[in-house]
Amino acid sequence: MMNKARIILEDGSVFEGWSFGYRKSVSGEVVFNTAMTGYPESLTDPSYMGQILVMTYPLVGNYGVPERTTDSQGLSLYMESEKIHVRGLVVFDYSRLYSHWNARESLEQWLIEEQVPGIYDVDTRALVKLLRDKGAMNGKIVLRGDDPSAVPLFGPAFGNMADSVSCREVITYQGNPGIKKVVLIDCGVKHNIIRCLLNRGVTVIRVPWDYDFTTLEYDGIFISNGPGDPNMCKATITHIKHALEQDKPICGVCLGNQLLGLAAGGKILKMKHGHRGHNLPVQDLVTGRCYITSQNHGYVVDPGSLGKDWKALYVNLNDGTNEGIHHRSKPFFALQFHPEAASGPTDTVPVFDQFTETL
Repeated sequence: MMNKARIILEDGSVFEGWSFGYRKSVSGEVVFNTAMTGYPESLTDPSYMGQILVMTYPLVGNYGVPERTTDSQGLSLYMESEKIHVRGLVVFDYSRLYSHWNARESLEQWLIEEQVPGIYDVDTRALVKLLRDKGAMNGKIVLRGDDPSAVPLFGPAFGNMADSVSCREVITYQGNPGIKKVVLIDCGVKHNIIRCLLNRGVTVIRVPWDYDFTTLEYDGIFISNGPGDPNMCKATITHIKHALEQDKPICGVCLGNQLLGLAAGGKILKMKHGHRGHNLPVQDLVTGRCYITSQNHGYVVDPGSLGKDWKALYVNLNDGTNEGIHHRSKPFFALQFHPEAASGPTDTVPVFDQFTETL
């Protein structure tokens, strides 16, 4: 049975549609992704915790949902974590018919199992133009018959999102040969980041976001992606500051770039609508080379706030915002984009080689 639903934004804007997936009303920060494919990876990306995701590509669901299989290390093969992290999904045309050699079920069946609501037949072009012009804002998916006032607004700024998605104990992934050890600070890590490190022969020691990793023996530090405001991760920032006093290599991705920037004394800026998609161009300021990257962030480092020992490493060619930083003399660097490419282009996968070769 088809049920009407609405998206209500905090500025009062209303968009009508039809409910699919799990039937419930929710709220979250409403953001958009410009990728044409990769919805299984996006929905399971912990960085979307607390957000309602709008897909700009009009047709969603036509290749179904893949098997939930794992590799020998227990990492998901086709998804980026063990579950869906978005609070709601917004699409224009939901395809109930799906076809793919690896499809196990429909997108709607998956949403029902994970208790995540969706809404389709929404004018996503108008919605995204509004978010582009006014900026990302909190909003609600409200089912017909539900009282909108009974659904309180919620957004990533309402708490420490990293604490909700980080592991709860230390997990070790044995590499081959695994002689070098990398501490992975899990603020909401995507599984393919772990896999990319393991593929380079290192042993990965995955620790909770607030774990004091300085007590461990390691050869390098990798700071993961994750959701929410980086200023909330005060314990992580403190531990990274201690690590900066040494010379062991440090690499960060996405939220990891912001946390490294804060530990280095920099400031973070909230973006108007963020970067979320597979087609975002960046330039390496050292080599001058340009890359197409996958991104998912709503905050950036203010490179002008960094001390004299730090400088910008990458810049976004669309809006000039920072896409990475590095230390002038020590092996510390970080990227705002996602080199693991799950999903997205693989242009910057060699960044993992750049990091592990310095261990």
